[in-house]
Amino acid sequence: MKAAIYPGQGQPVVIETLPDPEPAPGEVLIRVSRCGICGTDLSMTKGTGWDFGAGSQFGHEYAGEVVALGAGVSTLAIGDRIAVLPSVACGECPGCAHQNNVLCQASPGSAMHGFAELARVPAAVATRLPSVLTLTDGALIEPMAISLYGVKHARIQPGDKVVVLGGGTVALYAIYWARRLGAGRIVVMSRSARRADLALQMGADRFIPYGSDEMGEVREALGGVPDVVFECVGAEGMLGKAILHAGPFGRVVSLGFCTSPDPVIPALASYKCVNVQFLVGYSMKEFLYIADQMDKGHVDPKAIVTSTVPLTALPETMAMLRGPNEETKVHVTMT
Repeated sequence: MKAAIYPGQGQPVVIETLPDPEPAPGEVLIRVSRCGICGTDLSMTKGTGWDFGAGSQFGHEYAGEVVALGAGVSTLAIGDRIAVLPSVACGECPGCAHQNNVLCQASPGSAMHGFAELARVPAAVATRLPSVLTLTDGALIEPMAISLYGVKHARIQPGDKVVVLGGGTVALYAIYWARRLGAGRIVVMSRSARRADLALQMGADRFIPYGSDEMGEVREALGGVPDVVFECVGAEGMLGKAILHAGPFGRVVSLGFCTSPDPVIPALASYKCVNVQFLVGYSMKEFLYIADQMDKGHVDPKAIVTSTVPLTALPETMAMLRGPNEETKVHVTMT
């Protein structure tokens, strides 16, 4: 089979031919249909301290069709179309007590094999897709789950005023779920207006660029101070900006996963009694909910997919995405 391999130390990804995998007991083998390129894929292949490591397979936003079953698998059948929760958990450690696979301290394996023609994954992390969903839908369940997990933990109340910082996938889906879960007015902010129309389509009421007058513009657009601010950028300075915008006893949820020091002024947050929460990951509950509800929303989540490229074009596409570009979500197909 063909698969993408990261050689390590920031070297370009290569497409190699590997032996076809076979499912072990409790696993299924899937023919991967498509896998989304995530910002994590770009940042974890730069050769910095946060790195996949030499010789790694990767790709975690994917869906495919079951083509073989390992011994003991009875919950899935050959021909089933599935989305994959890419983190494998032991189910016994303190992290697993919260049902968030990403927090597993044992990490007994990985299902991050989406940029490959075939992938073997534990049946326990497979979500069967209902007939109304396509495999393109399936490959969006993972990024949608990140935002759903964050919006749920924000404890949004009906009518809450919401600010979303950022215009990428996590931000767009944070808007989507905030709208579906009862938010009042929603303002999205970014340095670039190129995804403003898409943000409005996802459910935002107003797009406001960063600038010297942004505080007043946000409050005017919301009709008051924000109750919830989602930081979805992951760049230095954005956590401080989120705290700056939050209202008294406001809630700041960090989904940006910044891997560099990001200074804040604690006194500023303290003087507002702001609650700041850092989140990563999701649980199987989010995957199952999205698979059941994805076709019932106010907008088609596939609207964020801007391009589809073959696996052979992955290396050059990743290089392109590291620079200025007009893409939002790029999907890689394996055939």
